[in-house]
Amino acid sequence: MALETIILLFIFGLFFLLIIGSLALWIWMLVDCIKRKFKKEDEKIIWLLVIILVQVIGAIIYYFVIKREDKK
Repeated sequence: MALETIILLFIFGLFFLLIIGSLALWIWMLVDCIKRKFKKEDEKIIWLLVIILVQVIGAIIYYFVIKREDKK
């Protein structure tokens, strides 16, 4: 195999892992939001819309604003 082919396969593998990881994070945050008890029902609907419409960026925002604060 040529070095270029090995590098291309490595980059493809990293890209694949990034996509799978992003999808897993998105699903994990979506499930957490659905199960979580918020003070107001409107808050849950807003977070669900953020996670669904903004997708991975919304899941990351939800993680740092809600999920991470829950651990403290």
